[in-house]
Amino acid sequence: MNLKGHGIVITGASQGLGKAIAEECVKEGADLLICARDAGLLAEARTALAGKASSGQRVLAQPVDVSRPLEVKQLLETATNELPNFSGLVNNAGTYGPKGLLEDVDIQEWWHVLEVNLLGTMLTCREALKSFRRKGYGKIVNLSGGGATAPLPRISAYAASKAAVVRLTETLAGETAGSGIDVNAVAPGALNTRMLDEVLVAGPERVGSSYYERAVKQKREGGSPLGQAARLCVFLLSERSDGITGRLISAVWDSWKDLPDHLEELRGSDIYTLRRIVPEDRQRTWKVK
Repeated sequence: MNLKGHGIVITGASQGLGKAIAEECVKEGADLLICARDAGLLAEARTALAGKASSGQRVLAQPVDVSRPLEVKQLLETATNELPNFSGLVNNAGTYGPKGLLEDVDIQEWWHVLEVNLLGTMLTCREALKSFRRKGYGKIVNLSGGGATAPLPRISAYAASKAAVVRLTETLAGETAGSGIDVNAVAPGALNTRMLDEVLVAGPERVGSSYYERAVKQKREGGSPLGQAARLCVFLLSERSDGITGRLISAVWDSWKDLPDHLEELRGSDIYTLRRIVPEDRQRTWKVK
């Protein structure tokens, strides 16, 4: 029960990965406040989670659009007032947004992706940090995505927003250094969720033939397990990960269970971060004439 006695807020938790993270947190003993925009789906998720909770374990739900500052403020006020020992935040709410060449997509739809994926993450972090700083402890886990570490042609808003989330994560880790607060990002892997279905519905004309073919293969083969990313989130929310901060960690590829054994090596290093590559990193010696 690695989260027993901890209160956790999870955004976008009515379905998919967010719900899987919530299920894992309940199993580990946490008290939860989950949110999503769809009140109906959210209520169903809360009922299912409460059915798996132990006696005395709290599972709360609050409909929220994370792109709206007042709603986010009210969410975090509920967490502070109603959750015993509110100490963790998982920013999972996100959207793919428009698909197609940049010059062809709707600009308002493109901008809305930043409002949800980046500003929504910023707003929840901003409010949670006020509480965490007062108690001198807290855990923030921000969900990254494939667009953070590689170009994602024809899904530019999602790619740009997720890269920004990772740099925001690193920056907040710097701002909270020495405070007892850890801020990390998670790359969950290629998941078979509603977002994959969006790509399949959009078709190769809008997302490109190579990306579409990868999506078809992923759908057929099952993709990365939701539980793997959920367990990484639990690890980063728990005291086992104390001192690990400012990192982008892959649920699929990284040996994250062993990270507590490498705390000193992580500190001051650029391992698991986004950094610029120069010619010397690839054994090239380009000289400016």
